[in-house]
Amino acid sequence: MSRPTIAITMGDPAGIGPEIIMKALAHPSVHSMCNPLVIGDAQRLRQAGMIIGTQLRVVALDDPAKAQFSSDSVQCVDLKLVPRDLPFGEVSAISGEAAFQYIKKAVEVVSSGQAHAICTAPLSKEALHAAGHKFPGHTELLAYLTGTPEVSMMLVSPKLRVIHVTTHIGLLDAIAKIEPGLVERVITRGYDTLTKAGIANPKIGVCAINPHAGENGLFGRGEEAEKITPAVEACKAKGWDVRGPLPADTLFFLAGRGDYDMVVAMYHDQGHGPIKVLGLEAGVNVSVGLPVIRTSVDHGTAFDIAGKGIADERSLVEALRQAVDLAPKPAAA
Repeated sequence: MSRPTIAITMGDPAGIGPEIIMKALAHPSVHSMCNPLVIGDAQRLRQAGMIIGTQLRVVALDDPAKAQFSSDSVQCVDLKLVPRDLPFGEVSAISGEAAFQYIKKAVEVVSSGQAHAICTAPLSKEALHAAGHKFPGHTELLAYLTGTPEVSMMLVSPKLRVIHVTTHIGLLDAIAKIEPGLVERVITRGYDTLTKAGIANPKIGVCAINPHAGENGLFGRGEEAEKITPAVEACKAKGWDVRGPLPADTLFFLAGRGDYDMVVAMYHDQGHGPIKVLGLEAGVNVSVGLPVIRTSVDHGTAFDIAGKGIADERSLVEALRQAVDLAPKPAAA
């Protein structure tokens, strides 16, 4: 099977993105599992390479088709947006605009078939806004660029996949927002992502909202029967292996030992907690429902340590691994 090409966006050039990219691409295992194609600025990557002391060559490309992948080089589609003297660790409209353009270019590269998935280094919301791009983050920006009306967040670790029905809203607002149509759409997005990645008939567990899945109405106000069960039954009617609503504590234990391919969490902390217990360096953020697969590191720009060569690249390595696992598989060479 030929290796998939993963478009890696450099993120905010004043953050740790350039450093963790250079560190990650120094791992031979990365090159053995994919063809990493960086969308960014070659000069900034060279600066980062000097900071971390790597021998990797950075090859500047004006066309992704010219990439010649090798384990001793970094192939970079060079947008030439970063001044040589741009300081690390500072918010600026220049770096925000650059981060926006890297994402825009990556979408073009994947949409044209020159890469199979996108893996993003972190950007700064503040810098993005300073550049005039009023998006909360990568997910909303990618949804805008691809014309996607609704996107779900999936967190992935080596032992667990969790897709969220709601994310960054308060708990009371989350419960109010949950309804059968939304739950069914989220399950469908997760199912489609897993099957396209080669997981036949994935086993999906759906969390309840209340303790003990409501204990037949003893806890809560009937949310399981009203908001979740109709969606589970609709998915079962399609022939899918979907089970729930199940008590979240037990479901996460079963999924962690391999009984389920994916868990559907109802709200932010219900899904994030179990993933982060497994280790921040292991968690990967996946945007589900876009026409392209996008994975991301599970951390921010870390301006306080940017340019010091001490940033940890393990989350990026894992994000690349998950991009490979979830990307539609290219045909054998």
